[in-house]
Amino acid sequence: MLWIVIPAYNEERVIGSVLEELSGRNVVVVDDCSTDTTKLVASKYQVHLLSHPVNLGQGAALQTGITYALLNGAEKIVTFDADGQHSVSDIEKLIDALTNYDVALGSRFLESGSAENLPTSRRVLLKCAALYTRASTGLTLTDTHNGLRALSRHAAEKIVITQNRMAHATQVLQLIAYHKLSYIEVPVNIKYTEYSLAKGQKMSNSLNILWDSVTEIFR
Repeated sequence: MLWIVIPAYNEERVIGSVLEELSGRNVVVVDDCSTDTTKLVASKYQVHLLSHPVNLGQGAALQTGITYALLNGAEKIVTFDADGQHSVSDIEKLIDALTNYDVALGSRFLESGSAENLPTSRRVLLKCAALYTRASTGLTLTDTHNGLRALSRHAAEKIVITQNRMAHATQVLQLIAYHKLSYIEVPVNIKYTEYSLAKGQKMSNSLNILWDSVTEIFR
C-alpha cells in the first residue's frame, strides 16, 4: 500500500491544487500549526489530516506523517512538498525504483530531470550541499535537498527523523548510510514559482542547517 506524506505550514494558497492532483491516493497531511487556513483547506479533501499543537518544523511533520502511514499499513511511502513545486507524474518513477532499492531519491540534476526557474544562487548552494553530503556520508548524490523521496517500509522503519527542522534532509541521508540501505537517484522535475521560492530556505539559514547536520554526526 502506497502512502503520500505531505508536511504543511501556511500553504493555504496552493495546498488545495496539490491535493486535487493527488486525489484517489492515500494521503496524510501534517499541518505544522499553521497560522493561516491551511488546515481548513486540506479538510475539504479526502485526506488524513493530522495537526501539531505547536510549530515543530518540517522534519517533525515528516516523521509524524511517516509514523502514521506505517501504523496504517504502508508498504511504500512518498514524501511530497505542499508548495506545488513537485510533479505528481514523478511519483510512479520513484515507486518503480523501490522494486530493487530501499530508497529512491528524486534528483532535479540528473539527465532528464529539470529545475525550472531555479535561481543561480540556489543552484550553487545545492551543489555545495551535495559535496558536503558526499564528504560526510560517502553517498554519491547529485541532489541532496529534494523533498520528493520514496521509502520502502523497511527503510521508513529504519529512518527515524529527530532533526525537527530543515536539517532533516541531511539526516535522512546520514541514516541511509548508517543503516546501509540501498538507494538510487531518480530524475524528477521541479518547477519553481515566485511563491515556492519565497517559501524556500533563505541563504542565511544554510549555516544553521549545516551546524545541525554536523552536530547530528557526532550525536
